[in-house]
Amino acid sequence: MLQQQTMEIIKQTAPVLEVHGVTITKTFYQNMFEAHPELLNIFNHTNQAQGRQQTALANTVYAAAVHIENLQAILPAVMQIAHKHRSLGILPEHYPIVGKYLLGAIQEVLGDAATPEIIDAWEQAYGVIADIFIQVEEELYQQTEQDGGWRLFKPFKVAKKEVENDLVTSFYLVPEDGSTLPNYAPGQYISVRTAIPGEQYLANRQYTLSQAPNHDAFRISVKKEVEATPQGKVSNYLHDTLQEGDVLDVSAPAGVFTLGESQKVAFISGGIGVTPLNSMLQATTDQEVTFIQCARNENVVTFKDAIKQKLQTMPNANYEVLYSDKEQYINADIIKNTIPQDAEVYVCGPVPFMASAVQLLKEQGFTEDRIHYEFFGPALQLA
Repeated sequence: MLQQQTMEIIKQTAPVLEVHGVTITKTFYQNMFEAHPELLNIFNHTNQAQGRQQTALANTVYAAAVHIENLQAILPAVMQIAHKHRSLGILPEHYPIVGKYLLGAIQEVLGDAATPEIIDAWEQAYGVIADIFIQVEEELYQQTEQDGGWRLFKPFKVAKKEVENDLVTSFYLVPEDGSTLPNYAPGQYISVRTAIPGEQYLANRQYTLSQAPNHDAFRISVKKEVEATPQGKVSNYLHDTLQEGDVLDVSAPAGVFTLGESQKVAFISGGIGVTPLNSMLQATTDQEVTFIQCARNENVVTFKDAIKQKLQTMPNANYEVLYSDKEQYINADIIKNTIPQDAEVYVCGPVPFMASAVQLLKEQGFTEDRIHYEFFGPALQLA
């Protein structure tokens, strides 16, 4: 527990963090990686290069400052981050390193404004917050092991590589030791770790499991990036280099974007965002389902046949495909005419797509507790 005076200092610094948070987190990561380059084997290099990780951390630190008197308010965010940490192999010994360089970055960026009282208050607050993450993540590690999973990574072999369309290829992964796969919740993801030739550090990426749970294989469906950008380094390596029989390190399934138990559900996907939603759909039984799938064109729409086949077996189902090349976009009329007002809605796709879809849903009267969405990579703000 923090003393009241400490919490008051933290709250008073919240406006400063709102303004300088990203500068602080950029400085933090730069200094930490210079001193501990081995941590680059854990962090996503693309998210660092694009500034997404820095922004996500700044949002988290700011939220912690605002809610320092009631950290229960940020538990949903803690759980989401803890699942990502568990899937990447974050351990208790990493937290003192992070704390040292985060406090150092606050001091460096704020200069004389970061008084000893402020640094001391944040050191105490960081200790409390770190302990929360360590405890939650250890519970997740233990739960995973009890459910037939494993701690950290284990080798998996590519059992099958299957082209889905012009951009997407699916990879079927099985444990190299022949062990049975654990069950997972539809919508969860795994972390894939691999050494890319010519790269100094291991590359980690999180990919959604794109089929309903089974004990035969994990399936991930990966979009190839047409342009040679850092964002597509791992995905394009999987497409261009990885072959059947090759081995990757894989984490046990993780994630909180999972299918609930509502009798009426709606899925809205944009592009490769269909992967978790298809997994959810294939696991449904007697629900009333609406599926709105948005893609560029017929050459890159993914899982269309599988979605249609599943929905044809269900008594109350509605499926609509929209192609942006034909100027077909999700809009208020489509939502109003196809999605029941009492449905739980799951949205996944690029951030601008999700921001638009969520806004349209809210305008049509859907409350936040019935709208669920998932980011690929660090959780940012939609707006």
